[in-house]
Amino acid sequence: MTDQTTAYGTRLPDPEIGPDLYAGARLSRALAWVIDVIVVGVICTLLLPFTAFIGIFFFAAMMLVVGFFYRWWTLASRSATWGMRFFGIQIRRLDGRTLTGGEAFLHTLGYSVSVVMAPAQLISVCLMAVTPRGQGLTDLVLNTTAVNRPI
Repeated sequence: MTDQTTAYGTRLPDPEIGPDLYAGARLSRALAWVIDVIVVGVICTLLLPFTAFIGIFFFAAMMLVVGFFYRWWTLASRSATWGMRFFGIQIRRLDGRTLTGGEAFLHTLGYSVSVVMAPAQLISVCLMAVTPRGQGLTDLVLNTTAVNRPI
């Protein structure tokens, strides 16, 4: 933890103390995920001609690679993907600060591993549903969570 004050103070409040910070974040995160998958799908579709349409045969792998860079870049720049920005949420560390480039990389790596390994993805979704802060598996490992973006 740091002594540095952030927009939320020195630490994100407990969901019982600051429920407005987490209100609707789970649903927003799920809807943001849908938007992000669509955005990555469109980017991959636009890239297909540059692969001489061979990309059709490994489209899932292409989605994973393009999605990795999309997610890493957007999380590193504003701690939120375009889908998250649309729904007004951000990924924050529990000390309230936004993700650094390295933390965004690790968060994206954890997400990508869970996408490839279905049991990890299922565990992550279940954790988001039952943990007080709506944290997935990667969030628990990295001490991050999705919160409503400060105004």
